[in-house]
Amino acid sequence: MLRMQEIWKTFNAGTVNEKTALSGLSLELQEGDFVTVIGGNGAGKSTMLNAVAGVWPVDEGKIYIDNMDVTRLAEHRRAKYLGRVFQDPMTGTAANMQIQENLALALRRGKKRFLGIGITRSEREMYKEKLQTLELGLEDRMTSKVGLLSGGQRQALTLLMATLKKPRLLLLDEHTAALDPKTAAKVLEATDRIVGQDHLTTLMITHNMKDAIAHGNRLIMMHEGRVIYDVSGDEKKRLKVSDLLAKFEQASGSEFANDRMMLA
Repeated sequence: MLRMQEIWKTFNAGTVNEKTALSGLSLELQEGDFVTVIGGNGAGKSTMLNAVAGVWPVDEGKIYIDNMDVTRLAEHRRAKYLGRVFQDPMTGTAANMQIQENLALALRRGKKRFLGIGITRSEREMYKEKLQTLELGLEDRMTSKVGLLSGGQRQALTLLMATLKKPRLLLLDEHTAALDPKTAAKVLEATDRIVGQDHLTTLMITHNMKDAIAHGNRLIMMHEGRVIYDVSGDEKKRLKVSDLLAKFEQASGSEFANDRMMLA
């Protein structure tokens, strides 16, 4: 479902601020893979997601989504294949619009617009049913403005919007990092449920090693713009945080230095 071949990306090339963010990165995801991604600051995690989303062009390499070469495809043109949830809960929703209106926008993404009924009765019932699965009581507040919701509620809604049309690839960029632990756990539960039910191929960046181990069927660790550790199946289930720290030191030759990840 996703294939990245020898991806290179350097920012500010030829200047004193030159930084190579991706160093020949290669990664392949099969349909239905739920891959958690960890790594220190500057490891290239978000840069990788931005490369897949087409936020900027890569310097070298190829990117395929569902066997389609999207390497030179503009961001807005490859968006129809992707669902994405960002770290900031305020991103991804329209604050001045109702919950049901936000969901209607998500449902119509990529379709031609025409004059007609805004939200049909059958749509409204479908939205209510989907919102009930979040277990946040939003199904009873569908006409409320999204700006009135808490950060966790908005993030859960964004997740629902990103997966409403069952994207070929779901990108989660530390989507629980800005939430309190209890709310983050609820959003992760919803993530597991939606990804499992719809069999979505997913890349989830997280700063929390425990979450990286507990969720998904595969875990990769990045360092200096490349994958240095890739584990799945029973081996992943048996992992402990201490194992990941040891693997990082073994693969990179240095100690893991990311306070936020260590404290999590």
